[in-house]
Amino acid sequence: MKIAIIGYAGSGKSSLAGYIGNKYNIPVLYLDCIHWLPGWIERKREEEIKIAESFLNNNSDWVIDGTYTRVTFVRRLKEADKIIFMNFNRFTCLYRAFKRFFEYRGKSRESITAGCDEKIDFEFVKWILYKGRGKKRKEIYREVLKEYKGKVIVINNQKELNLYRNKQL
Repeated sequence: MKIAIIGYAGSGKSSLAGYIGNKYNIPVLYLDCIHWLPGWIERKREEEIKIAESFLNNNSDWVIDGTYTRVTFVRRLKEADKIIFMNFNRFTCLYRAFKRFFEYRGKSRESITAGCDEKIDFEFVKWILYKGRGKKRKEIYREVLKEYKGKVIVINNQKELNLYRNKQL
C-alpha cells in the first residue's frame, strides 16, 4: 500500500499519515522532517530529494505526508495507490494550526524535525490563509485531480475525514 497525502497547511495531513502508518504498520515519511533542519533552517533541495528518493527506493509500502512539489512530487503521485487530498477550508486549517500550537508549544511534534519547536507566526498564518492557496497551488491540485482521478480521495472537512477513517481504513 502506497499513500500520498497532499493538501493545505493545517488540514491534518500529518495526523492522518501517522494514523494510517500505525494502523497498517507501514513506514511514514513526513516531508516537513526532511525539509527542516533543527532551528527551522531549510535543508538544501538536493538533499531533500536524495532523502525522499532513498525512502521511496527502500520501501515497498509507504505513506508520505506533504505536498512539496519540488521533492519527488510526480514520482510519489505516480507510484501511489491512493492520493488523499486534504481540502479543508482556510479558517478550519488556521484553527487547527492554533490548536496544534497550544498542544505542542515548546516542543517538537513527531511530524517535524527535532529541534523545531512548534510555533505560529505571522508568515505561517499568511501561508495558511493566502499564500498557500494561491493560483499556482490551486492549479497544481486541479491537475492532480484531473490526471489521477481514479486514485484521488478528496476530504473537505472533519466529517468526511471521520467517515474515511471509519469506512476505508
